Amino acid sequence: MSAETRIGLALGGGGARGMAHILVCEAFDELGIKPALIAGTSIGAIIGAGYAAGFSGKEMRDSSCAFYANRREVLARLWRVRPVGFTDLLRRRSLTPQFDANLILETFVPGYDLLPETFEQLAIPLKVVATDFYAWTEAVMTHGPLKPAIAASIAIPAVFRPVEMDGRVMIDGGACNPLPFDNIAECDVSVACDVAGGPADMSGSSPGLLECVVGAAQISMQSVIREKLKWHQPDVLVRPDINGVFILDFLKTQEILENNVAFKDDLKRRLDHAINTPFELPDASAPGAEEGAQQFGRGSLTQAGINLWRMVAGGGGKEPDAVVDPAGLGVGGTVIEPADAGEGDRGRA
Repeated sequence: MSAETRIGLALGGGGARGMAHILVCEAFDELGIKPALIAGTSIGAIIGAGYAAGFSGKEMRDSSCAFYANRREVLARLWRVRPVGFTDLLRRRSLTPQFDANLILETFVPGYDLLPETFEQLAIPLKVVATDFYAWTEAVMTHGPLKPAIAASIAIPAVFRPVEMDGRVMIDGGACNPLPFDNIAECDVSVACDVAGGPADMSGSSPGLLECVVGAAQISMQSVIREKLKWHQPDVLVRPDINGVFILDFLKTQEILENNVAFKDDLKRRLDHAINTPFELPDASAPGAEEGAQQFGRGSLTQAGINLWRMVAGGGGKEPDAVVDPAGLGVGGTVIEPADAGEGDRGRA
């Protein structure tokens, strides 16, 4: 890998499922590489901020597993930060049952107090994705106060109160960009981790209210991701095994990480292949090379026809079938077909 190769990392939204992002950070660490740019939505913004601040994947694993292993303490903290209490009734405060996103982050994210106050203080550039509610569009934050931006990115409707920033009302970034790989397109190699998941019929019974609300949101996110992939693809797209993990199942953090050991090993192999691929763009001195570089973009594997985004890791340990696509590559090569984006999780959503 050239020292000038810039690697971008996009971490998607998905609640507790996103604890699997820690494994992606560990894969980078174990390969001895660091992303030049990170983009995160919702839980991806939390993990991305920790990684951008200098925490290693192992440090985030150790602190998260230790914290969420103490079920009694987690539940006690949840009781203390509940949105409606007896004092609220006495003081005639609003009884809207929505949590304060800032307070939740301070209470339930280990090491959150150690994060820098601004984007500019991060070791790695970070893009935090939220949704501007009244502008009906994505809001990408890259400078200024860091923690309010993360709070805005995780503000899932009905669970958290919207976050106001610079006169704008922000909600969860997953509403418009659940997997922000388009925000790292400027990098030479782009890696994206999708943890959105989707509903699946396991019990045979009709889904309840909460399952319907969450499932509808997941279907919407998958639709957004699917449409985005039609126009632009990351070089490596991975989907960990997050079957049976509900969006609020943070108490399953250790289980999520332990169940994805094979996923991390596979990701390392595929990431190493993507970064150290032997395929090169034409020599700048060769006839027509300058025109080709302008057309495809220098160093862009995807735009050069090398569709490494199709190397999808995960999927319950089943190795995807490989197909040869010489026409797409321009040379002989192997492309791994992705899992069907419409295929729902086999566990509870």
